[in-house]
Amino acid sequence: MEDLSLRQTNVLRDAARGWGPMVILREMLRLRLAKFAFLIIAITVVAAAFSPLLARHDPFKMNPMNNLAAPSGEFWIGSDRLGRDQLSRLIYGARISLLIGVSSVAISVVAGVAIGTVAGYFGHWWDEVLMRFIDGVASIPGLLLALGLVAITGGAVLNVILAIAITATPAKARLIRAQVLSIKERDYVLAARSIGASNSRMIMGHILPNSFAPIIVAATLSLGAAIIAEASLSFLGVGVKPPTPTWGAMLRHAFETVELAPWLTFTPGAAIFLLVLAFNFAGDALRDVLDPKLRNTR
Repeated sequence: MEDLSLRQTNVLRDAARGWGPMVILREMLRLRLAKFAFLIIAITVVAAAFSPLLARHDPFKMNPMNNLAAPSGEFWIGSDRLGRDQLSRLIYGARISLLIGVSSVAISVVAGVAIGTVAGYFGHWWDEVLMRFIDGVASIPGLLLALGLVAITGGAVLNVILAIAITATPAKARLIRAQVLSIKERDYVLAARSIGASNSRMIMGHILPNSFAPIIVAATLSLGAAIIAEASLSFLGVGVKPPTPTWGAMLRHAFETVELAPWLTFTPGAAIFLLVLAFNFAGDALRDVLDPKLRNTR
């Protein structure tokens, strides 16, 4: 029976021959949960891209006269303890969540693909050294490792991105290694090797193209985990440095004044919840579309 990853890749290739990503997008939009996911993601992307236009107030401007203001016509969802508009900071915070989430996942995918491909294809001591390193990284709880790395390097945006990417790399490396180990023994790969194809041609022409579908699904699903990781670091006070608005920091500050302004906890918590849920729904929908067994049962 044809391997699942190969069938998933065939779907991607069929799409490329037609309308490209539009075919996959059209199939995903047939699922109701995917429609909800794309709506939430689209709203977040628009808020991040056009935050200077959408924000009604300067998110950095402090006004002690308006500290902990209740929702009103001027402050739609209230103001924080420094008198800053909560809605404006929420809109600007979408930038950080998307930037760190997408960037960290992209870096982890590149690193995981490189490590997993080398380990799976060349085997022997390459496999032993690289996978023991991956096992060592994976043995440390992800949040604890990210906390340590950010505490050492500082809370710059790039440092947070790299810390989250490092914690996400082992899963990607193991996934791609498993795909490479399976695909490199297939008849068409063995035939290419028998006619003298170079290692680079084997990897770039046969191995990686047939390994991408599971990675794409895994990357989509891990976007939510990356956003939670960034929010957790900010909530614990070791994430992106203030006064940069982040949803995790907003939630932390809201909890510090929860008895005086309980409404401040709702919006950043809801934003994190909805965006993570949307990426999870999108990943599930993408998996259903790329898996013929699941696609035929819809």
